Amino acid sequence: MGEVILQVLGTAQDAGLPQPNCYCDNCTKAMVDPTFKRRAASLAIVLPEKKQWNLIDATPDFKEQIAMLQHAHGMEGYVMDSIFLTHAHIGHYPGLIFLGKEAMNTKNVPVFTGPLMKTVLETHAPWRQLTDLGNIQVQAIEEGIPTGLDEDLEVVPVKVPHRNEFSETFGFWIKGPKKKVLYIPDIDSWEEWSIDVVEACKQADICLLDATFFSASDLADIGSSGRDLSEIPHPFITDTMDRLKSITDTCAIYFTHFNHSNPALKQDSEARDFIEKNGFHIANDGMIFDL
Repeated sequence: MGEVILQVLGTAQDAGLPQPNCYCDNCTKAMVDPTFKRRAASLAIVLPEKKQWNLIDATPDFKEQIAMLQHAHGMEGYVMDSIFLTHAHIGHYPGLIFLGKEAMNTKNVPVFTGPLMKTVLETHAPWRQLTDLGNIQVQAIEEGIPTGLDEDLEVVPVKVPHRNEFSETFGFWIKGPKKKVLYIPDIDSWEEWSIDVVEACKQADICLLDATFFSASDLADIGSSGRDLSEIPHPFITDTMDRLKSITDTCAIYFTHFNHSNPALKQDSEARDFIEKNGFHIANDGMIFDL
């Protein structure tokens, strides 16, 4: 088969960087410096020779992200061939609304998601209008059951523990002709996962993992309105590094889904230096991997 590209369309937590109504150092910098801005976490799987592409998560930054993707690969006007959704939190599916009749008015775009999320999209307004009018065609996925996108290219869902108020939460294995990627932008903790994260990452060539918080001090440092980290659990980068430090020579581990408060967002920060000196990497918007 031809070239397969995995492009990073966004690397921020659901509300992006800058986050609305926040004037912390990171958000203020992003307001005045476009190069520091980050869009909500999302990926695209691209087959450039066939003018085909598939989206993972439809974020609030959907418009900017698909324009970036289309311009990068000469696909202006080409609609995505499918969309995979991780879960029903605000950074991961609201972009679907732009597929409706008020905007793109797409025709039967396959949307792959869990059974609970399928029910949300088919029965709750405004999402059900997309299905009623045939803008999208929702298809339920199950853990471990692959969806083939092309010869030697498939996406395999893996369930992860997360705050499932409305739907289940999936990460994805993305298996290309040459490389295998593990994508988990959201998880409550590695301890709660039924799979050993070290063993999972050993099977991958590239991992893109939840990096919402660097440490417990992230929110305290910005006085974030008394937010309690126990209500928004994510594994700290420091914990993930400690677990995976023995495999950085065999698997390229990238961090993504950064909260706006995360000190690792700054190029010259001690946190960023600590991450990179220990063999880990920061994912950036627009980054490309050859699969």
